Formats: sequence, C-alpha cells, structure tokens
Amino acid sequence: MRLTTNAYPKEQRQDAWRFALKRVSLECLESEDEIYGELVTFRSALDIQFLRITGTRQSLAVDFSETLPCVWLVLVLEGEGAVTSGAVHQELHAGSLICGGDRVGVRLDMAADHRLLVVRAPLTLPSLKARATPPSVVTVLDGRSNLGQMLAGLLFSVADAMVDTTNDQMRPVETALPEFIASLLLDSAPDKDRGGTAGGRAALLERVFQTIEIRLSDPDLNLQQVAAEHGISPRYLQKLFESVGDSFGHCVKTRRLERCRLDLGSPLHAQKSISEILFQWGFNDSASFSRAFREQYGVSPRQYRKAPALPDEEASETPLRGRPASLKEHKKPPLRLATIEDEEPEQPAPTQEREVQTVPMGPGVRHHLLPATPETVHWGFFSRNLKPAIEVQSGDYVTVETLTHHANDDHERMIDGDPGAESVFRWTAEGKAVDRRGAGPGDASALGRGAGEGFGVHICTGPIAIAGARPGDVVEVRILDIAPRPSANPKFAGRSFGSNAAAYWGFHYNDLLTEPKPREVITIYEVDHQHSRSCARAVYNYRWTPQTDPFGVVHPRIDYPGVPVNLDTVERNFEILQDIEVPIRPHFGVVAMAPAHTDLVDSVPPANFGGNIDNWRLGPGASLYLPVAVAGGLLSLGDPHASQGDSELCGTAIECSMTAVIQVVLHPAKTAREPLKDLDYPLLETPDEWVIFGFSHPNYLKELGAAAQSEVYKKSSIDLAMRDAFRKARRFLMTMRGLSEDEAISLLSVGVDFGVTQVVNGNWGVHAIIRKALFAG
Repeated sequence: MRLTTNAYPKEQRQDAWRFALKRVSLECLESEDEIYGELVTFRSALDIQFLRITGTRQSLAVDFSETLPCVWLVLVLEGEGAVTSGAVHQELHAGSLICGGDRVGVRLDMAADHRLLVVRAPLTLPSLKARATPPSVVTVLDGRSNLGQMLAGLLFSVADAMVDTTNDQMRPVETALPEFIASLLLDSAPDKDRGGTAGGRAALLERVFQTIEIRLSDPDLNLQQVAAEHGISPRYLQKLFESVGDSFGHCVKTRRLERCRLDLGSPLHAQKSISEILFQWGFNDSASFSRAFREQYGVSPRQYRKAPALPDEEASETPLRGRPASLKEHKKPPLRLATIEDEEPEQPAPTQEREVQTVPMGPGVRHHLLPATPETVHWGFFSRNLKPAIEVQSGDYVTVETLTHHANDDHERMIDGDPGAESVFRWTAEGKAVDRRGAGPGDASALGRGAGEGFGVHICTGPIAIAGARPGDVVEVRILDIAPRPSANPKFAGRSFGSNAAAYWGFHYNDLLTEPKPREVITIYEVDHQHSRSCARAVYNYRWTPQTDPFGVVHPRIDYPGVPVNLDTVERNFEILQDIEVPIRPHFGVVAMAPAHTDLVDSVPPANFGGNIDNWRLGPGASLYLPVAVAGGLLSLGDPHASQGDSELCGTAIECSMTAVIQVVLHPAKTAREPLKDLDYPLLETPDEWVIFGFSHPNYLKELGAAAQSEVYKKSSIDLAMRDAFRKARRFLMTMRGLSEDEAISLLSVGVDFGVTQVVNGNWGVHAIIRKALFAG
C-alpha cells in the first residue's frame, strides 16, 4: 500500500496522515501545519511488516501494544532527531537503529525532513520464539557496530526496493532478518534482562537457536552435541525447549523443512533437484522428507515446487476458476498491427430496427467505427503489449461493436447469419479464427482446454489508444447509447437473444437443494429493447452436458469460452419462468485500461484498472473514470449484458451482444481536479449518483505477488471488499465534498447505500452509491 498526503486538500492532510499512521500502530503527536507524509507498507508471507515513512518535521509515537507479541525495529534512513522512552533519551542520525517489543513504546522527535523504516516481526518466528516475552526496554544502536552495520545495510536495501518487491524476492530477507534481530537482542540485552533465572534461560536458548541455524546442514546434529557445546545436560536442554512449547527434534525438523521450502520456491535453486536440496539441509532419506513436508505444508515437495505453498487445485472438492498457481506464461500475445483511422471512416449500415442514436458532432471531432472482427478483438485477457485497433483524440466518439462470449450457447439465435459474429466464433477442426482465449499458455499445456486455457473468458473489442494519455492521467468513458445486437438469422429477424449461465463459479453451486447435484444450467432469454416495455423473457433452459469441441476436447463443465453447444445432446425445457418479465438494463460488464503488468492478465477479476466490474449502472448516461497505467491507456470494452442484478449470484448476467456509442475524454494528471486528482480506482458517475467500487484486493496483481492470478480466486471476501469500498467512499467525501472524517462516517451510515456488486469474479466487489441529491443545498 502507498499513501501520500498530496492526494488530499491541504486542510485535510493532517487528518489523513494521522489516520494512515494510526492504522499501522503509529501516532503523529506533533507536526508542522503544512505537513507532507508518504507511507509505503509491505507485509511478507511470514507476517513481517515493513513501513517506510517519509515526512517533514514531526513527532511520532511507536506503539505496538495492541498487536500480537512482536519485536520491532526503527531504522533512520535520512534525517536527524531524538528517541525517548522512559529514562532513555538519545540522539538519532542516519543509520541509527532502535529496537523494542510490544510492551514498550517510544517517541521519535524528527527535527526536519526524514525517512524511516519501521519493521514489526512476530515472536512466533522460530528465531524469536526463545523470548517468552518481548523486550521490555528500548535498545538504540548507532549503526557503526559490526552487527548494526550488517543489519542496517540489509534494511536500507529493503527500504529502497520495497515498492516493487514481491513475496518471492523477500524470502531471503525473511530468513535472515529474524536471525539478525535475535542476535541483536542477545548482544544488547540490558543486565536485568540477562539476569535472573528466566533471563538466563532466554539468553541461553537464543544461543542454542543460533547453533541450530548454523549447523542445520549437518545430518548428525543431535541433542547431545548441542548440549555439550553449551555446557549443559541434554535433559536441561530439552526442558529449555519445553519452556517455549517445543522440542529439540521438532525445532530442528521444522527449521530444515522451512529452509527446504524456501529453496524449492526460489528461482535461484531452480536447477537443483529435490534430492540435492533435502540432503543439503540435513535430511538423509527422501521418503521420510516427503512425508514430513506433506504433513507440514499439505502438499508434496514436487507439488510445492510447481505451485508454492498451495495444495493441488485439481484435488480440491470445488473447482476453481482461474489459472493454477504453478502456471508460468512464456508466450506473449501476437502483436496486432495498428489500424489507426486517420480518415473519416465509413458509417455503419443500419441493420437494426432500433438504431444506435446519432451523435451530434462538434468542429474537429471525429466519429470512429470499431466493428467486432477477429482482428479487432482480444479474447479473455488484457495486455499492455497489444497494438491498438484504433487511436482516438480526447473528445472523439466511437461506435463499438461487442460480442458476448456465450453466443455459442445458442448458435442458431446469436451467431447464424451474422458475418461479424461468425468470423469471430469460427472454429473448425482445422483451426480457430481467434485462437487464444484466456491468459494461460498458448499450447494448452496447463489443463488441455485450449489456447489460453479459458483463464479469462470475455471477448473484448479494442484496445483503443487515447492520444497523449500517460500514466497518472484519468480517462473518462461516456456511455451515450447501447443497444442489443439483433439476430441475423431470418427465422428470428428483428429479435435479440442472450444467455444466462448458472455455472460452477456461481455462489449457489455448492448449496443446491434438488438433484442432480451439482449441475450447470443455461437459460436463453429473448431481449426486447425496441418497444415501450423493455424486458427479457425466458425462452428455454437446459442442463449442461459434456460438450466436445471441434478439436476433440471434451468439456465436462463450462470451462472454456466459445465452445459450440450441440443442442441435440441436451434436453431443452420451454415451459419456464412463465409470465415473468425481467427489466432490461443494457450495460458493459467489462471496461478496462491495460494494466501495467508484464504478463497477460486474466479478464475475469476486476481491479484498479477497471475490467470485469459487472455493475448494471454502467449503461447509457453513465461515465466511468479509469486511471491510466500505460502510455496510450489502451481501452477495451466487452462482456455486454442485457440485464443483471447486484451480486450476479449464479455466475453470469443475461449475456447479450451489444453495440454502443461512447465518447472518450482524457483528463491529464496535471490539470485534474477532485475527484479525479490521484484517482487510483474505477469511479462511476451517473446523472444522479456517484458509484464507488471496492474490491477484496484493489490492486491484486501487486498485492498478491507472483501467483496473484491464482491467489485472487482463493482469497476474496465480502468483508475485504466492504472495507475497501468504505475507505474509498470516505476519501471521496472528505476530498470531493470537504467533509471532516466524523461527518463523512456519519453520512456513509445514514445516506449512502452499499451493495454487493458481484461474488463470482474472483475479486469480489462492493459498491457505494452516493446520491447527488444529498448535496442539493
């Protein structure tokens, strides 16, 4: 997480800074009136917390008394000041190290501009476990001792790199840092902590842990040797371990297993065999090592190497959407040649009874046509490497054709006779018009489903490059009109259709009442958007049966997009949902800017770049504001819906191909005003409301590390999404409307509606609806 006070108006920066520090157990006691502060946080896989603070002159309190038992460090990266804790008062300079525990706090008085690194390490880490209680006094090192220099050097490196650090890259630090802290506590402990029976036991046990760490690779390491080395009896050594709820044998085994786990997951040891790694760390039997590893981590060493720290996905009872954690993508998407329209494009022929509205054009403003063809769509992924289908200027209008990836649920109604849809969905034994469908490997080497593996499913039209767009800017996508694509089959002339899938990724799937369980069900709807009563009516439904695609691959579930359904293999039920009309709310499920990510990105989980937001309010009259992450922005639209309820509970909306007119407006960062200044999340505006989107993981590609595109499907929750929506809505009210935090919180409770956006896209969503009428006065 990264926060800067520059994101807030001057009068609110003090409150924003104090609140940000309070969330990480720090407190701003005094500061200059015009404060500047930047807070960067990182939490490692072993729950070691790193906080980098940059600020102007201020006084801070460090107090972890309300956290779990821990040891903390503060390193002065730049600046000068003083530390006070009880009777301790000492000057600080660059390189000074302060160490304490959750039982003791300190006051830091920083005299001028400064940078600090705060580290909190839980006492549950093996190297720190010898301390039954955290340090009771503060230790201050000047950073010039041998130990201080080594520790400070390590932490300086972490501070410089933590913005772009992943959990994998942090592993060596996780291994070394607790050892440094244990040594620091042992060497610098006050006499009163060293004295007494308990203090003596803790100091001795710390030395024993160091001996074990040094000699882990020795297969003959045993209790008797270590006891003799420290001049105590084996029985007394065993009692020392019992005092911290452990045993010598268990401690050695778990430390060896942890070292092996780190090496198995590290690219530095990728060329070593599993046998080489286990023998290196003192194991002498591969069978017993494998059993111990599985007991400790729930997977075999071989499985862990393929999918670090996660059980085999295919072995889980409930199938999960998304890529396996073991997937390594080696192929880039084919780079499409740009087709920038420099001349006035040919206008589309009127093929619908209800045409998309004509847009009044201003002087110098262009209107582009972006049809859906194999050359203008990308299927199931986003990529910053894709060449744009067109380039537009700020203010330009675009008529965009979008196709639903569910059209083959009823080929006759949604594809037959439609040249655009037929060209995109063409799939014969000889090949596919659009081969890659998803962000998985192009050779289908992960699960064998097909190119891209279906790790991402949406047909996206674009990308559209916006001239002059740069990272930090905001692009406004105005949805002026959107209408269903009519069937081109003469049997259904003038009628439109869509498909709803109650699928295995739906919230309901493991909570069915009637047999057969489980099951997936497709419902085909007719969509009437031409008359005064715009509604959808169910035509028929059927239960999914295993479908064989033109390449001969069998799909037992709805696991790969665009598979042609052979309706002769299913039983269609026409007497369903009689006398029920679903109101039509045409909208886009996917509106995305290209993420600043090196690999292909699965189109299913939404995030800070937009994507598969799935909110029915993103229809005519709405504007979606999206932060730009790469040059040109690279805007894509897709996943058109005829209607959807909040939550999209069963898996999909009424998925229906649509044609829309949009206007693209660029808001450069240097001229942007609230609420677009420093916007780092999708923000929707309608004529009557502001809609703020929260996600379980707002920037999951960064938050969840190298395995983010598998982890996000396993770690989402409504609680996390609600928390994110609350924080964004509070920030919106405090910056956009100038409310105090107390005022904002009250208004959020009494005047703002929070709703569940969706629980089916891996990264679950909650939205806050702020009605503009609240501010009519």
